[in-house]
Amino acid sequence: MTLETDAMTGAEARVRADDRAHVFHSWSAQALIDPLPVAGGAGSEFWDYAGNRYLDFGAQLVNLNLGHQHPDLIAAIERQARSLATIQPSFANDVRGELARRITEVAGERFTKVFFTNGGADANENAVRMARLFTGKRKVLAMYRSYHGNTTTAISLTGDPRRWPNEPADGSVVHFMGPYAYRSPFHSDSPEQEAARALEHLEQTIILEGASTIGAILIETVVGTNGVLVPPPGYLAGVRALCDKHGIVYIADEVMVGFGRTGEWFAYQGHGVSPDLVTFAKGVNSGYVPLGGVIISAEIAAHFDERAFPGGLTYSGHPLACAPGVATFEVFERDGILDHVKDLGSRVVQPILESWVESHACVGEVRGTGLFWAVELVRDKATREPLVPFNASGKDAAPMGVFAKACKDAGVWPFVHFNRTHVAPPLIITEDELRRGLAVIDEALSEIDALIA
Repeated sequence: MTLETDAMTGAEARVRADDRAHVFHSWSAQALIDPLPVAGGAGSEFWDYAGNRYLDFGAQLVNLNLGHQHPDLIAAIERQARSLATIQPSFANDVRGELARRITEVAGERFTKVFFTNGGADANENAVRMARLFTGKRKVLAMYRSYHGNTTTAISLTGDPRRWPNEPADGSVVHFMGPYAYRSPFHSDSPEQEAARALEHLEQTIILEGASTIGAILIETVVGTNGVLVPPPGYLAGVRALCDKHGIVYIADEVMVGFGRTGEWFAYQGHGVSPDLVTFAKGVNSGYVPLGGVIISAEIAAHFDERAFPGGLTYSGHPLACAPGVATFEVFERDGILDHVKDLGSRVVQPILESWVESHACVGEVRGTGLFWAVELVRDKATREPLVPFNASGKDAAPMGVFAKACKDAGVWPFVHFNRTHVAPPLIITEDELRRGLAVIDEALSEIDALIA
């Protein structure tokens, strides 16, 4: 053992010991996890203390859009730290104002203001607060298959099982079924029929709950962790029409898909709609410093011209977070990130994933857009029985553990959830890296084929 490897081994042991003794991890039974100590990262890869390198096929938590240690983002943080490390939100600040202007310029002409938060959960909290104050109505509708954050109203809005142990919370939230053509709750036989029936169900929910009581409908433009569910043609336009008809604020949760993930600045732009409020976080600065926010339409912003908005955060629009946000815009424009995402998504990812439906017994469906895809794994293509049950844990989830281990052993860190693996690498990934990662997943799927044979 060399001195260098001995030092690395010692460093890993210290990191692991401190973590296990003192760090309380989210969404976990603390004694049942053993987090991998990470030594570093660059671009689309990160590595451990033993020198094992992994392609980051989930962009961490689908936030690392510009990859690990991007030099432009690091330089922006360093410059800002030397200039002005922090200033409270009540002052005007150059990078805060510039980032807000840049965001509104790409969001669409009806948007004029940005309220900055520390992340996606508090962005959704404050968007709901704005909608309730603007409309004078408290109730909010959200989908069952959704995740909106871990604060009180955000976890109430969340539709997936992470909500269950946190109830009761905000009692003014009502859930409805969104479109999911592969497992249609509406027994549809086409995407168009799925959209129409899902919209009919949503309007019935509005009517039965009372439009006069509903302040907002909050929807992930593309459902993220719960399946990469791209809305069928016409669905979001129908939501917009229902909101207009019934005097309801349409909030688009773009925390995961905003800032280029689908090949557009914001995913709703690919569907020809304009929400009233847009929440964001993650990709705005690739999570280098915590940052989120709400993009506000001119009409709602004007409501607070002479009424105080009853909300705020000490670190709202923190300069060290806004500086890499401004740099993100510069990198996107200089390096053609949106075109890169569209090209790799349509030319590389889509045809390869679609071929898996034919070549793998365990692949029931693939779906997505840009660099945001899901591969749905099944035990039986005819019945569409999921590879593992909904919200599986322990032995029930073992097949997904087999898949994940095969990927990691071959140098790809996958994003898995329930019976799916998602393809959501950093947006700066090269074609060679992307093809290498997909080849690893292809091999791992063969192990699942053998498992269910």
